[in-house]
Amino acid sequence: MPRWLRITVRLTAIVAGVSLVSALGLVVFRQLAPLEDLKKASGELGNYLQTVGGIYAVLLAFVVYVVWNQYDQARGHIDRESAALIDLHRTASGLPITTRDEIQAGLRAYVQAVLGDEWAAMKRRDEATITHVGERLDRVWLAIHRCTPVNECQHTIYSEVLSRFNDLTDVRTSRLTSSRQRIPLPMKILLYAGALIMIGSIYMMVIEPAWVHVLATGALSGAIAHIMFLIYDLDDPFSGRYTKARDPYHRALAAFERDTHLVDAVEKRAA
Repeated sequence: MPRWLRITVRLTAIVAGVSLVSALGLVVFRQLAPLEDLKKASGELGNYLQTVGGIYAVLLAFVVYVVWNQYDQARGHIDRESAALIDLHRTASGLPITTRDEIQAGLRAYVQAVLGDEWAAMKRRDEATITHVGERLDRVWLAIHRCTPVNECQHTIYSEVLSRFNDLTDVRTSRLTSSRQRIPLPMKILLYAGALIMIGSIYMMVIEPAWVHVLATGALSGAIAHIMFLIYDLDDPFSGRYTKARDPYHRALAAFERDTHLVDAVEKRAA
């Protein structure tokens, strides 16, 4: 089943379930609550609901803005890391053969470790595995450090390799930092408590006929559930339903292979 379809099915089930439960709760509430007393206080309740609703709407908008920015930044970190890997792999082709092969092999091993181990480790917040994957980049750094350029061209390329390696480590750090960012627990409590308050408040607004009240309650509950689903998912861009695709890293591996074949072909012609 395509990912978009799985997300749609899950979202529909959650929104429909919350709307149904809220509507059933309203039916029970109308059977037990003193409706005449609530009707007499409808003006005051309307002002209260307008105030609370405005505050909660601002809160939801703020949180959605924050988590969407975090999600978008995570996508940018992934794309930039992939580009940095490709640039470093390609630039290293101009170094002495032994160093070149060691750097390029280390980069391939790093990307494979990110895909095979680190992605899942970010979901689990497994810092030991993340550190272990990072050690593969340390080996690349050691290969760069041991390099001895033999001519002016290689000295220039060596400086570029150092610069691009630093760019790679910086963007890796940014990606890992974005994987650890979460909405604080007090804010989550406020979001869920606010949702319950909003749904409970619409219960007290006695709307006639009753079926209109049920529809209004179900619609409001469904809308809140949809937004909460979005916030919950985007808050973790590496393990939520909208988790970032790993395609940039697969493209990096494909680019590594293309660069290697091109360099080999050039060397054969030169020989």
